[in-house]
Amino acid sequence: MSKPLIPAQRREKIQEYLAIHQIARTADLCELLETSEATVRRDLEWMEQKGVLERTHGGAILSQRMILEQEYQQRAQHHPEEKKRIGELAASLIEDGDIVFINSGTTATQVLQHIRRDSRITVFTNNVSAVMELGEPGFHYHMIGGEFQSRSNSLAGRFALDNLNLIYANKAILGVDGISLKHGCTVPSLPESEVVRKMIERTKGQVIIATDYSKWGVVSNFQIAALDEIDKLVTDGKFPSSAMEELASLSIACLIAEPVSNLA
Repeated sequence: MSKPLIPAQRREKIQEYLAIHQIARTADLCELLETSEATVRRDLEWMEQKGVLERTHGGAILSQRMILEQEYQQRAQHHPEEKKRIGELAASLIEDGDIVFINSGTTATQVLQHIRRDSRITVFTNNVSAVMELGEPGFHYHMIGGEFQSRSNSLAGRFALDNLNLIYANKAILGVDGISLKHGCTVPSLPESEVVRKMIERTKGQVIIATDYSKWGVVSNFQIAALDEIDKLVTDGKFPSSAMEELASLSIACLIAEPVSNLA
């Protein structure tokens, strides 16, 4: 029998495991460290307090921080196929007669691009990128106005918030930069967070988060929604199944955008 590891050694191995897998079950860590479940739980609690990880029902996920907002074009290069499929599936949730809030971001732009041109709907958005890429959308399409944010190609500020106060939507489809069990949905920009929180406040219906698997466990600077404010998550097949189980236990419906080749 090997010599028991001291706490610092166990925690280092846990961190190394999470760096590779991003997510760990308590049972797997017990086997890795050759120690009891109670010991692993104490280590996870200590590491969560230090901000290294976030505990889940059956284990832990790596805590990833996003401090600075990337330029729009940089973000557009990350997981483009996943975002396209997510955008298509999220857009299919919009029904004739809907009034919909859609925010800025590369995934939100995909949602806007995949809305049927003959849809009898009204969209309110702060997404400047979509305006440049959509051309003549066919459906009713309104910019909320506000101050231009160059890094995100979006509109925000007091004028945008005042205009949102005049609108009620029955759906909001929102992209985020991070989603976690403990911290909910987050974005790196204060102006964007103010706009999205206002959109959620003015939505008298479903709040739908559209984001790819890489955002799970990421925590950015500003919370836009706690998980109990979300009705649905639209994501891709790489999103961890254990995370979907955690979200389902909170009554969040998880919809998976599969590759076209897998669709019947």
